[in-house]
Amino acid sequence: MLRALYDWTLKKARHPYAERWLAFISFIESSVFPIPPDVMLLPMVLADNKKAFRYAAICTIASVAGALLGYAIGHFLWDALGAPLIAFYGYESQFASFQDRFRDYGAWLVFIFGITFFPFKVITIASGMVALDPVIFVLSAIAARTPRFFIEAALLWKFGEPIRAFIEKRLTLLTSLFVLLLIAGFAAIKLL
Repeated sequence: MLRALYDWTLKKARHPYAERWLAFISFIESSVFPIPPDVMLLPMVLADNKKAFRYAAICTIASVAGALLGYAIGHFLWDALGAPLIAFYGYESQFASFQDRFRDYGAWLVFIFGITFFPFKVITIASGMVALDPVIFVLSAIAARTPRFFIEAALLWKFGEPIRAFIEKRLTLLTSLFVLLLIAGFAAIKLL
């Protein structure tokens, strides 16, 4: 199944509208969608590494724009959309513990979790819900998402084919490690 998804994504990465799909996924991932844009960024850069930094810019701009949607959901639509969305993803307890921390450390939390593989939508919605200063929110999101996507694109640009071979040989292992890191991230949040 993973191989089929990887091959399908690689094929879409060569599609004439791949950049639009990358922007769309980057946008909605920051507010409602569970799959990160890296799933498309990686094969797109591997398919055409001359556009690596263009793709990283698309991810960054669309992700920050989508973060504003997440902020709006948290700020204006918390009862109608935000709370059910947090519940849908099973983040209620993590979200409750974040509320107090956001008031004091919101900019740092947006930055730290925006640069990691933690679901960014949780952070964007939480920021809006606690009314984090919107300017600080946007600056923190830019500061986090820019290196997140540009470092990834730079590594793929520099080491593309060896990384592609490595990923294709170890796709199941890498996916499992990603899931373990995600679980470890949630455990770390509970300890904060």
